[in-house]
Amino acid sequence: MSIIAAYIVPHPPMIVPDVGRGSEAQIKKTIEAYEKIADEIAGLKPETIVISSPHSIMYADYFHISPGVKAYGSFADFRAPQVKFEVDYDSEFAKHLAAKAKAEDFPAGFLGERKKELDHGTMVPLWFIMKKYKDFKLVRTGLSGLDLMKHYEYGKMIKESASELGRRIVYVASGDLSHKLKEYGPYGFAKEGPEYDERIMEVCSKAEFGKLFDFDEDFCNKAAECGHRSFVIMAGALDETAVDAKAYSHEDVTGVGYGICSFTVTGEDKNRAFLSERFEKEEKILEEKIERSDAYVRLARAAAEEFVKNGRVLKVPEWVPQELLERKAGAFVSIHKFGGLRGCIGTIAPTRDNLAEEIIRNAISAVSQDNRFEPVKEDELKWLDINVDVLSAPEKISSQDELDVKRYGVIVQSGYKRGLLLPDLEGVDTVEQQVDIARRKGGIAPGSKVELYRFEVVRHY
Repeated sequence: MSIIAAYIVPHPPMIVPDVGRGSEAQIKKTIEAYEKIADEIAGLKPETIVISSPHSIMYADYFHISPGVKAYGSFADFRAPQVKFEVDYDSEFAKHLAAKAKAEDFPAGFLGERKKELDHGTMVPLWFIMKKYKDFKLVRTGLSGLDLMKHYEYGKMIKESASELGRRIVYVASGDLSHKLKEYGPYGFAKEGPEYDERIMEVCSKAEFGKLFDFDEDFCNKAAECGHRSFVIMAGALDETAVDAKAYSHEDVTGVGYGICSFTVTGEDKNRAFLSERFEKEEKILEEKIERSDAYVRLARAAAEEFVKNGRVLKVPEWVPQELLERKAGAFVSIHKFGGLRGCIGTIAPTRDNLAEEIIRNAISAVSQDNRFEPVKEDELKWLDINVDVLSAPEKISSQDELDVKRYGVIVQSGYKRGLLLPDLEGVDTVEQQVDIARRKGGIAPGSKVELYRFEVVRHY
Protein backbone atom coordinates (compact mmCIF):
# COMPACT_ATOMS: atom_id res chain seq x y z
CA MET A 1 0.00 0.00 0.00
CA SER A 2 0.99 3.66 -0.11
CA ILE A 3 -0.68 7.06 -0.11
CA ILE A 4 -4.43 6.62 -0.53
CA ALA A 5 -5.45 10.28 -0.25
CA ALA A 6 -4.06 13.69 0.57
CA TYR A 7 -5.47 17.02 1.71
CA ILE A 8 -4.44 20.65 2.01
CA VAL A 9 -5.99 22.28 5.08
CA PRO A 10 -5.58 25.51 7.09
CA HIS A 11 -4.81 25.73 10.79
CA PRO A 12 -6.42 28.81 12.40
CA PRO A 13 -6.80 28.05 16.13
CA MET A 14 -9.95 30.20 16.19
CA ILE A 15 -11.73 27.45 14.22
CA VAL A 16 -11.83 25.40 17.45
CA PRO A 17 -14.92 26.63 19.37
CA ASP A 18 -13.19 26.75 22.76
CA VAL A 19 -10.59 29.04 21.21
CA GLY A 20 -12.79 31.03 18.84
CA ARG A 21 -15.58 31.57 21.41
CA GLY A 22 -18.03 32.46 18.70
CA SER A 23 -15.63 34.13 16.25
CA GLU A 24 -15.31 30.84 14.38
CA ALA A 25 -18.76 31.48 12.91
CA GLN A 26 -17.20 33.86 10.38
CA ILE A 27 -15.39 30.95 8.70
CA LYS A 28 -18.40 28.64 8.53
CA LYS A 29 -17.56 27.39 5.02
CA THR A 30 -14.11 26.29 6.15
CA ILE A 31 -15.59 24.45 9.14
CA GLU A 32 -18.11 22.66 6.94
CA ALA A 33 -15.37 21.65 4.50
CA TYR A 34 -13.17 20.41 7.34
CA GLU A 35 -16.02 18.25 8.64
CA LYS A 36 -16.44 16.69 5.20
CA ILE A 37 -12.79 15.74 4.82
CA ALA A 38 -12.72 14.38 8.38
CA ASP A 39 -15.63 12.13 7.36
CA GLU A 40 -13.68 11.07 4.26
CA ILE A 41 -10.61 10.20 6.28
CA ALA A 42 -12.71 8.19 8.71
CA GLY A 43 -14.14 6.28 5.76
CA LEU A 44 -10.69 5.56 4.36
CA LYS A 45 -9.46 4.14 7.68
CA PRO A 46 -5.74 4.92 7.20
CA GLU A 47 -3.21 3.16 9.40
CA THR A 48 -0.99 6.25 9.48
CA ILE A 49 -1.61 9.95 8.97
CA VAL A 50 1.38 12.06 7.94
CA ILE A 51 1.07 15.76 8.75
CA SER A 52 3.52 18.39 7.54
CA SER A 53 3.25 21.60 9.56
CA PRO A 54 4.89 25.01 9.13
CA HIS A 55 4.78 25.36 12.93
CA SER A 56 6.69 22.20 13.75
CA ILE A 57 10.46 22.51 14.19
CA MET A 58 11.93 24.16 11.08
CA TYR A 59 15.55 24.50 10.00
CA ALA A 60 17.09 26.34 7.07
CA ASP A 61 18.67 23.22 5.60
CA TYR A 62 17.06 20.20 7.27
CA PHE A 63 13.66 18.49 7.57
CA HIS A 64 12.81 17.56 11.14
CA ILE A 65 10.89 14.33 11.78
CA SER A 66 9.33 14.16 15.24
CA PRO A 67 10.80 11.20 17.17
CA GLY A 68 9.40 9.03 19.93
CA VAL A 69 6.31 6.89 20.44
CA LYS A 70 3.78 9.40 21.72
CA ALA A 71 3.08 13.14 21.74
CA TYR A 72 0.84 15.50 23.65
CA GLY A 73 -0.55 18.94 23.06
CA SER A 74 -3.19 21.46 24.02
CA PHE A 75 -4.46 24.87 23.02
CA ALA A 76 -3.21 26.37 26.29
CA ASP A 77 -1.33 29.04 24.32
CA PHE A 78 -4.69 30.07 22.86
CA ARG A 79 -6.56 30.28 26.19
CA ALA A 80 -8.07 26.80 25.89
CA PRO A 81 -5.96 24.40 27.98
CA GLN A 82 -8.95 22.08 28.30
CA VAL A 83 -8.63 21.13 24.61
CA LYS A 84 -5.97 18.43 24.84
CA PHE A 85 -4.40 15.85 22.55
CA GLU A 86 -2.63 12.56 23.06
CA VAL A 87 -1.53 10.70 19.96
CA ASP A 88 0.65 7.70 19.21
CA TYR A 89 3.44 8.19 16.71
CA ASP A 90 4.14 5.63 14.01
CA SER A 91 7.71 5.30 15.25
CA GLU A 92 8.48 2.46 12.82
CA PHE A 93 7.55 4.66 9.87
CA ALA A 94 9.48 7.66 11.24
CA LYS A 95 12.60 5.54 11.80
CA HIS A 96 12.30 4.04 8.32
CA LEU A 97 12.02 7.51 6.78
CA ALA A 98 14.97 8.84 8.78
CA ALA A 99 17.10 5.83 7.84
CA LYS A 100 16.20 6.26 4.17
CA ALA A 101 17.21 9.93 4.35
CA LYS A 102 20.54 9.04 5.96
CA ALA A 103 21.26 6.34 3.39
CA GLU A 104 20.56 8.75 0.54
CA ASP A 105 22.47 11.64 2.18
CA PHE A 106 19.24 13.62 2.31
CA PRO A 107 18.91 16.32 5.01
CA ALA A 108 16.11 14.87 7.14
CA GLY A 109 15.94 13.09 10.48
CA PHE A 110 15.43 13.39 14.22
CA LEU A 111 17.99 16.06 15.10
CA GLY A 112 16.98 18.90 17.36
CA GLU A 113 13.73 18.16 19.14
CA ARG A 114 13.58 18.13 22.91
CA LYS A 115 9.99 19.11 23.61
CA LYS A 116 7.23 16.71 22.54
CA GLU A 117 4.34 19.17 22.44
CA LEU A 118 2.26 19.21 19.29
CA ASP A 119 2.09 22.51 17.41
CA HIS A 120 -1.18 24.15 16.37
CA GLY A 121 -0.47 23.43 12.69
CA THR A 122 -0.80 19.77 13.66
CA MET A 123 -3.49 20.07 16.33
CA VAL A 124 -6.09 21.92 14.26
CA PRO A 125 -6.33 19.12 11.64
CA LEU A 126 -6.24 16.53 14.45
CA TRP A 127 -9.12 18.26 16.25
CA PHE A 128 -11.39 17.64 13.27
CA ILE A 129 -10.05 14.20 12.36
CA MET A 130 -10.07 12.74 15.86
CA LYS A 131 -13.73 13.61 16.37
CA LYS A 132 -14.48 11.11 13.60
CA TYR A 133 -11.56 8.68 13.62
CA LYS A 134 -8.84 7.73 16.10
CA ASP A 135 -7.55 4.36 14.96
CA PHE A 136 -4.35 5.68 13.41
CA LYS A 137 -0.78 6.59 14.27
CA LEU A 138 0.81 9.90 13.42
CA VAL A 139 3.97 10.96 11.61
CA ARG A 140 4.74 14.65 12.05
CA THR A 141 7.31 16.54 10.04
CA GLY A 142 8.43 20.12 9.67
CA LEU A 143 9.37 22.10 6.59
CA SER A 144 12.75 23.66 5.76
CA GLY A 145 14.30 26.67 4.10
CA LEU A 146 15.58 24.51 1.26
CA ASP A 147 14.33 24.92 -2.31
CA LEU A 148 10.99 23.61 -3.50
CA MET A 149 12.61 20.73 -5.39
CA LYS A 150 14.02 19.41 -2.11
CA HIS A 151 10.55 19.56 -0.56
CA TYR A 152 9.10 17.59 -3.47
CA GLU A 153 11.95 15.08 -3.22
CA TYR A 154 11.20 14.70 0.49
CA GLY A 155 7.58 13.93 -0.35
CA LYS A 156 8.74 11.22 -2.72
CA MET A 157 10.74 9.65 0.11
CA ILE A 158 7.62 9.64 2.29
CA LYS A 159 5.73 7.86 -0.48
CA GLU A 160 8.52 5.30 -0.88
CA SER A 161 8.59 4.63 2.87
CA ALA A 162 4.83 4.06 2.88
CA SER A 163 5.14 1.62 0.00
CA GLU A 164 8.10 -0.25 1.47
CA LEU A 165 6.30 -0.65 4.82
CA GLY A 166 2.96 -1.52 3.22
CA ARG A 167 1.16 1.30 5.04
CA ARG A 168 -2.21 2.82 4.15
CA ILE A 169 -1.32 6.50 4.42
CA VAL A 170 -3.33 9.71 4.36
CA TYR A 171 -1.19 12.81 3.90
CA VAL A 172 -2.35 16.10 5.44
CA ALA A 173 -0.54 19.23 4.27
CA SER A 174 -1.26 21.84 6.92
CA GLY A 175 -0.83 25.44 5.85
CA ASP A 176 -2.69 28.72 5.60
CA LEU A 177 -2.61 30.65 2.35
CA SER A 178 -1.77 34.37 2.17
CA HIS A 179 -1.83 36.43 5.38
CA LYS A 180 -2.15 39.71 3.45
CA LEU A 181 -5.62 39.64 1.95
CA LYS A 182 -7.36 42.53 3.72
CA GLU A 183 -6.32 45.91 5.08
CA TYR A 184 -8.10 45.07 8.32
CA GLY A 185 -6.34 41.70 8.64
CA PRO A 186 -3.57 41.08 11.18
CA TYR A 187 -0.85 41.56 8.55
CA GLY A 188 -2.43 44.21 6.35
CA PHE A 189 -2.79 43.98 2.57
CA ALA A 190 -0.40 43.27 -0.29
CA LYS A 191 -1.47 42.84 -3.90
CA GLU A 192 0.43 39.56 -4.00
CA GLY A 193 -1.89 38.16 -1.33
CA PRO A 194 -5.09 37.70 -3.37
CA GLU A 195 -2.97 36.73 -6.37
CA TYR A 196 -1.32 33.93 -4.38
CA ASP A 197 -4.65 32.58 -3.14
CA GLU A 198 -6.19 32.64 -6.60
CA ARG A 199 -3.20 30.88 -8.16
CA ILE A 200 -2.80 28.22 -5.47
CA MET A 201 -6.50 27.33 -5.45
CA GLU A 202 -6.43 27.06 -9.24
CA VAL A 203 -3.38 24.79 -9.15
CA CYS A 204 -4.74 22.57 -6.40
CA SER A 205 -8.28 22.32 -7.75
CA LYS A 206 -6.78 20.76 -10.89
CA ALA A 207 -3.89 18.94 -9.18
CA GLU A 208 -1.46 20.71 -11.53
CA PHE A 209 1.38 20.15 -9.11
CA GLY A 210 4.14 21.03 -11.57
CA LYS A 211 3.00 24.65 -11.33
CA LEU A 212 3.82 24.75 -7.62
CA PHE A 213 7.45 25.31 -8.66
CA ASP A 214 6.45 28.50 -10.49
CA PHE A 215 5.78 30.39 -7.25
CA ASP A 216 9.08 32.18 -6.71
CA GLU A 217 10.38 32.93 -3.22
CA ASP A 218 10.04 36.71 -3.48
CA PHE A 219 6.39 36.44 -4.53
CA CYS A 220 5.60 33.99 -1.72
CA ASN A 221 7.29 36.23 0.84
CA LYS A 222 5.32 39.26 -0.28
CA ALA A 223 2.10 37.24 -0.10
CA ALA A 224 3.09 36.08 3.42
CA GLU A 225 1.91 32.53 2.84
CA CYS A 226 2.85 29.78 5.25
CA GLY A 227 1.74 26.55 3.59
CA HIS A 228 3.41 26.44 0.19
CA ARG A 229 6.31 24.19 1.14
CA SER A 230 3.89 21.90 2.97
CA PHE A 231 1.83 21.60 -0.21
CA VAL A 232 4.95 20.81 -2.25
CA ILE A 233 5.92 17.95 0.08
CA MET A 234 2.39 16.58 -0.37
CA ALA A 235 2.75 16.87 -4.15
CA GLY A 236 5.96 14.84 -3.93
CA ALA A 237 4.14 12.18 -1.93
CA LEU A 238 1.75 11.93 -4.89
CA ASP A 239 4.48 11.75 -7.54
CA GLU A 240 3.55 9.56 -10.53
CA THR A 241 0.09 9.14 -9.01
CA ALA A 242 -3.26 9.76 -10.65
CA VAL A 243 -5.62 11.69 -8.37
CA ASP A 244 -9.17 12.96 -8.33
CA ALA A 245 -8.87 16.56 -7.12
CA LYS A 246 -11.62 18.53 -5.43
CA ALA A 247 -11.64 22.07 -4.03
CA TYR A 248 -13.99 22.31 -1.05
CA SER A 249 -13.66 25.88 0.11
CA HIS A 250 -11.68 29.09 0.15
CA GLU A 251 -12.28 31.97 2.55
CA ASP A 252 -10.51 35.27 3.18
CA VAL A 253 -12.84 37.05 5.59
CA THR A 254 -10.24 37.30 8.39
CA GLY A 255 -7.56 38.67 6.10
CA VAL A 256 -5.89 35.26 6.00
CA GLY A 257 -6.59 32.71 3.26
CA TYR A 258 -8.03 29.33 4.27
CA GLY A 259 -8.23 26.73 1.51
CA ILE A 260 -9.27 23.09 1.63
CA CYS A 261 -8.73 20.61 -1.21
CA SER A 262 -8.66 16.83 -1.43
CA PHE A 263 -6.71 14.46 -3.70
CA THR A 264 -8.06 10.93 -3.86
CA VAL A 265 -5.65 8.42 -5.37
CA THR A 266 -7.07 6.57 -8.37
CA GLY A 267 -3.99 4.75 -9.65
CA GLU A 268 -0.54 5.28 -11.12
CA ASP A 269 0.36 7.83 -13.77
CA LYS A 270 3.98 7.97 -14.91
CA ASN A 271 3.24 11.20 -16.76
CA ARG A 272 2.81 13.00 -13.43
CA ALA A 273 6.53 12.94 -12.59
CA PHE A 274 6.70 16.67 -11.95
CA LEU A 275 10.13 16.77 -10.35
CA SER A 276 11.75 15.11 -13.35
CA GLU A 277 9.97 17.56 -15.64
CA ARG A 278 11.21 20.49 -13.58
CA PHE A 279 14.80 19.26 -13.56
CA GLU A 280 14.72 18.98 -17.36
CA LYS A 281 13.36 22.51 -17.63
CA GLU A 282 15.92 23.95 -15.19
CA GLU A 283 18.77 22.16 -16.95
CA LYS A 284 17.80 23.65 -20.29
CA ILE A 285 17.48 27.16 -18.84
CA LEU A 286 20.89 26.93 -17.17
CA GLU A 287 22.58 25.53 -20.26
CA GLU A 288 21.31 28.52 -22.23
CA LYS A 289 22.49 30.94 -19.53
CA ILE A 290 25.93 29.37 -19.39
CA GLU A 291 26.18 29.58 -23.16
CA ARG A 292 25.46 33.34 -22.98
CA SER A 293 27.73 34.04 -19.99
CA ASP A 294 30.45 36.67 -20.36
CA ALA A 295 34.09 36.22 -19.32
CA TYR A 296 33.49 37.45 -15.75
CA VAL A 297 30.90 34.76 -15.04
CA ARG A 298 32.78 32.04 -16.95
CA LEU A 299 35.82 32.78 -14.80
CA ALA A 300 33.80 32.58 -11.58
CA ARG A 301 32.22 29.29 -12.65
CA ALA A 302 35.59 27.81 -13.66
CA ALA A 303 37.06 28.79 -10.28
CA ALA A 304 34.11 27.35 -8.36
CA GLU A 305 34.20 24.07 -10.29
CA GLU A 306 37.97 23.64 -9.95
CA PHE A 307 37.79 24.12 -6.20
CA VAL A 308 34.73 21.93 -5.58
CA LYS A 309 35.96 19.10 -7.81
CA ASN A 310 39.68 19.15 -7.06
CA GLY A 311 40.23 21.41 -4.03
CA ARG A 312 42.55 23.64 -6.05
CA VAL A 313 42.71 27.39 -6.65
CA LEU A 314 42.29 28.09 -10.34
CA LYS A 315 45.21 29.74 -12.11
CA VAL A 316 44.12 32.67 -14.26
CA PRO A 317 43.28 31.12 -17.66
CA GLU A 318 44.89 32.40 -20.84
CA TRP A 319 41.48 33.27 -22.32
CA VAL A 320 40.75 35.92 -19.66
CA PRO A 321 40.37 39.38 -21.30
CA GLN A 322 43.04 41.99 -20.68
CA GLU A 323 40.57 44.27 -18.86
CA LEU A 324 40.34 41.72 -16.03
CA LEU A 325 44.13 41.64 -15.70
CA GLU A 326 44.68 45.39 -15.77
CA ARG A 327 41.84 46.52 -13.49
CA LYS A 328 41.49 46.35 -9.71
CA ALA A 329 38.06 46.47 -8.07
CA GLY A 330 35.92 44.95 -5.39
CA ALA A 331 33.61 42.21 -6.62
CA PHE A 332 30.85 39.96 -5.34
CA VAL A 333 30.15 36.46 -6.62
CA SER A 334 26.54 35.39 -6.04
CA ILE A 335 25.38 31.82 -6.49
CA HIS A 336 21.76 30.69 -6.72
CA LYS A 337 20.27 27.23 -7.00
CA PHE A 338 16.68 26.72 -8.16
CA GLY A 339 15.95 30.39 -7.45
CA GLY A 340 17.27 30.38 -3.88
CA LEU A 341 20.54 31.88 -2.68
CA ARG A 342 23.28 29.25 -2.31
CA GLY A 343 26.24 31.48 -1.52
CA CYS A 344 27.41 35.08 -1.85
CA ILE A 345 30.84 36.43 -0.91
CA GLY A 346 32.59 39.58 -2.05
CA THR A 347 34.96 42.41 -1.37
CA ILE A 348 34.04 46.07 -1.09
CA ALA A 349 37.48 47.21 -2.31
CA PRO A 350 40.19 45.35 -4.22
CA THR A 351 42.32 42.91 -2.21
CA ARG A 352 44.15 41.15 -5.07
CA ASP A 353 46.56 42.10 -7.83
CA ASN A 354 43.79 42.28 -10.42
CA LEU A 355 40.08 41.77 -10.92
CA ALA A 356 40.56 38.27 -12.30
CA GLU A 357 42.19 37.14 -9.04
CA GLU A 358 39.47 38.95 -7.09
CA ILE A 359 36.75 37.00 -8.89
CA ILE A 360 38.56 33.66 -8.52
CA ARG A 361 39.03 34.05 -4.76
CA ASN A 362 35.50 35.27 -4.15
CA ALA A 363 34.00 32.47 -6.25
CA ILE A 364 35.88 29.94 -4.13
CA SER A 365 34.69 31.63 -0.94
CA ALA A 366 31.09 31.69 -2.19
CA VAL A 367 31.02 27.90 -2.65
CA SER A 368 32.98 27.04 0.48
CA GLN A 369 33.01 29.78 3.12
CA ASP A 370 29.55 31.37 3.26
CA ASN A 371 28.64 30.35 6.81
CA ARG A 372 24.92 30.52 6.04
CA PHE A 373 25.24 27.38 3.91
CA GLU A 374 27.01 24.06 3.76
CA PRO A 375 29.85 23.99 1.19
CA VAL A 376 28.69 23.27 -2.34
CA LYS A 377 28.97 19.62 -3.37
CA GLU A 378 30.09 18.38 -6.76
CA ASP A 379 26.66 17.07 -7.73
CA GLU A 380 25.24 20.59 -7.27
CA LEU A 381 27.55 22.29 -9.77
CA LYS A 382 25.33 21.71 -12.80
CA TRP A 383 22.44 23.50 -11.04
CA LEU A 384 24.31 26.66 -10.02
CA ASP A 385 23.31 30.02 -11.47
CA ILE A 386 26.23 32.42 -11.02
CA ASN A 387 26.57 36.17 -11.43
CA VAL A 388 29.36 38.63 -10.70
CA ASP A 389 28.94 42.20 -9.46
CA VAL A 390 31.89 44.55 -9.95
CA LEU A 391 31.73 47.48 -7.53
CA SER A 392 32.62 51.12 -7.98
CA ALA A 393 34.51 52.87 -5.18
CA PRO A 394 32.14 53.60 -2.25
CA GLU A 395 30.97 57.21 -1.91
CA LYS A 396 29.98 58.68 1.46
CA ILE A 397 26.51 60.24 1.52
CA SER A 398 24.71 62.44 4.01
CA SER A 399 21.27 60.80 4.03
CA GLN A 400 19.09 58.00 2.68
CA ASP A 401 17.64 60.50 0.19
CA GLU A 402 20.74 59.96 -1.93
CA LEU A 403 20.02 56.24 -2.33
CA ASP A 404 18.10 54.36 -5.00
CA VAL A 405 17.55 50.63 -4.40
CA LYS A 406 17.73 49.85 -8.11
CA ARG A 407 20.86 51.87 -8.88
CA TYR A 408 22.95 51.96 -5.70
CA GLY A 409 24.16 49.43 -3.19
CA VAL A 410 24.59 50.64 0.38
CA ILE A 411 27.17 50.28 3.14
CA VAL A 412 26.02 51.04 6.68
CA GLN A 413 28.89 51.60 9.13
CA SER A 414 28.94 52.15 12.88
CA GLY A 415 32.39 52.13 14.42
CA TYR A 416 34.08 48.88 13.40
CA LYS A 417 30.77 47.28 12.40
CA ARG A 418 29.77 47.38 8.75
CA GLY A 419 26.99 45.86 6.68
CA LEU A 420 26.59 45.88 2.90
CA LEU A 421 23.71 45.21 0.54
CA LEU A 422 23.92 45.06 -3.23
CA PRO A 423 21.44 47.00 -5.39
CA ASP A 424 18.50 45.70 -7.38
CA LEU A 425 17.73 42.63 -5.27
CA GLU A 426 14.44 40.73 -5.34
CA GLY A 427 12.26 41.58 -2.37
CA VAL A 428 14.09 44.81 -1.55
CA ASP A 429 11.74 47.51 -2.78
CA THR A 430 12.48 50.55 -0.62
CA VAL A 431 15.51 52.42 0.63
CA GLU A 432 14.33 51.86 4.20
CA GLN A 433 14.35 48.09 3.64
CA GLN A 434 17.77 48.24 2.02
CA VAL A 435 19.37 50.20 4.85
CA ASP A 436 17.69 48.08 7.54
CA ILE A 437 18.88 44.81 6.00
CA ALA A 438 22.43 46.15 5.61
CA ARG A 439 22.37 47.36 9.24
CA ARG A 440 21.24 43.95 10.50
CA LYS A 441 23.84 42.17 8.36
CA GLY A 442 26.49 44.28 10.06
CA GLY A 443 25.15 43.52 13.54
CA ILE A 444 24.41 47.22 14.10
CA ALA A 445 21.74 47.86 16.73
CA PRO A 446 18.66 49.94 15.84
CA GLY A 447 19.13 53.60 16.74
CA SER A 448 22.92 53.45 16.51
CA LYS A 449 24.66 56.38 14.88
CA VAL A 450 25.72 55.28 11.42
CA GLU A 451 27.55 56.48 8.35
CA LEU A 452 26.14 55.68 4.93
CA TYR A 453 28.05 54.95 1.73
CA ARG A 454 26.68 54.17 -1.70
CA PHE A 455 28.22 52.40 -4.64
CA GLU A 456 27.22 51.30 -8.11
CA VAL A 457 27.75 47.90 -9.65
CA VAL A 458 28.06 46.40 -13.08
CA ARG A 459 26.30 43.06 -12.94
CA HIS A 460 27.55 40.25 -15.13
CA TYR A 461 25.39 37.22 -15.92
